[in-house]
Amino acid sequence: MSETRNPELHVNEEPRNDSMDIGVGFGAMFTFILVVTIIATVVEVLTR
Repeated sequence: MSETRNPELHVNEEPRNDSMDIGVGFGAMFTFILVVTIIATVVEVLTR
């Protein structure tokens, strides 16, 4: 363990599911943009 910078010696302590992370991130961003768009549309219609 003298080579602390060697990535092969490090154990993956937190295994991640990258596909699920991307899916959740995409869904959250899509939902956020959808809500902002709906709010902007409602404001636009009500201020006419």
